[in-house]
Amino acid sequence: MVSPTASTPALPAPSGRGPRRSVLFFAFAFAVIADPVSSVAYAIEAALHALHGDLALLLPTMGLVVGLVVVVTANYWQLVRRFPKGGGAAAAAGRAFGPRWTFLPIGALVVDFVLTIGISISAATSAVIALVPGLASIRIPLALVLLVVVAALTWFGHGGRLLFAAMTVAFVLVAVVVLGFTAPHAAGTAPAHTDPGRSAALAVVLAFPVAMALATGVEAPSTAIAQLGQLDDTHRRRFGRGTLALLLVIVGGLTLALTALAVKLHIGLPGADSTQIADIAHAAAGPGWLYGAFQLTSSLLLLAAASSSFQAGPGLLKALAGTAKNPGVLPAVLGQTNRHHTPYWSVVVYLAAAAVIIVAAAGQEQELVLFYAVSVFVSFLVGLLAMTHFARSERKPLVAAVNALAAVAVAFTLVVNLLRGWPVLSLVATLLIGAGLYIRWVGAGSPSGIEDVGRRAETV
Repeated sequence: MVSPTASTPALPAPSGRGPRRSVLFFAFAFAVIADPVSSVAYAIEAALHALHGDLALLLPTMGLVVGLVVVVTANYWQLVRRFPKGGGAAAAAGRAFGPRWTFLPIGALVVDFVLTIGISISAATSAVIALVPGLASIRIPLALVLLVVVAALTWFGHGGRLLFAAMTVAFVLVAVVVLGFTAPHAAGTAPAHTDPGRSAALAVVLAFPVAMALATGVEAPSTAIAQLGQLDDTHRRRFGRGTLALLLVIVGGLTLALTALAVKLHIGLPGADSTQIADIAHAAAGPGWLYGAFQLTSSLLLLAAASSSFQAGPGLLKALAGTAKNPGVLPAVLGQTNRHHTPYWSVVVYLAAAAVIIVAAAGQEQELVLFYAVSVFVSFLVGLLAMTHFARSERKPLVAAVNALAAVAVAFTLVVNLLRGWPVLSLVATLLIGAGLYIRWVGAGSPSGIEDVGRRAETV
């Protein structure tokens, strides 16, 4: 979720045709999808944990996950059409149900950004340790160092769009090369079934919500198109929808291909100092340079995902803080910026919050996956209900039925994850933050325009 501000390097204005607009689309699309692409690094393993290591059920589970990602993406396809200037679920909720409902997806986004940073840094740490096992003893200090480094880089503004895009492309290319090595160098020995007596269908249904962390980042194009002020509404829609289509192809394709390779090579749950995706790459490509390149590009991609949330999260707080002429609902100090337009105190808030959850999870990304899936699915649910409302008011019964069915699927995913216990903390945090912002908004006289805070966060 990338949120460049005025300090973003000036890319060629796409008023002409051909290469200039293609460069802009490349930079925008591949930077925005860094978050969902990076989720591939831990979502497959999360599903296998929920399946208790049953490889025979892994492909059906991830197939169901990808199917639900398609459904959620279809909703954001509609959101981009309706809100070509950006805004996402927050704008949809505010327009459909009134401004007070805007604060629920906003609260979910605040939590989501913190968790994106925490889980991405933890997963990047795991990728480094899988490559250099000797670093396992300093997992938490290493994770905190990476966290501070990524946070420090935000001081210099939001000029990393092309860099993030390059990291995403590099990972995808290396992953494709790894997938080409179908002759195993060191196949695993994980059994196909670990509990043949249980219901396979029930196991899949209960396991797939855990891996729905793969869907995080799907909402990013619907808000990030606000960055494209040099384009008209028609081209912003094309960029947003093109990015969503690219996201589906890359994330869905990589997920299913890596899952199939894990099943083929019998790569089960990893050891304490590795990850499943690292074990897949090692088994497929061997211990040589290609494995090293895979681990390096995956760790850099994960750091890019963390960096993008270090931009988008503080950008959201800055938008909520308002300006001197138009005060917002948060203290003005959170909107203070340096000469690179970075809201540094807001960055500190996210740094502190992410450090707490990294330490609490002992730097283990799998400990955070469930929490991660909960927060963003609150935003998905609100957005789907809003789009169902719009479709019904416009007398589009088929579209309304599809959106309502998707809302039921998302609600089921959310409930299953909440029933696992501790992830309820994500929902509590979302509700408390949303309620706190609403109370401050009412105390400030309920200023108009709160529905557009998501759009302003991408353009301020």
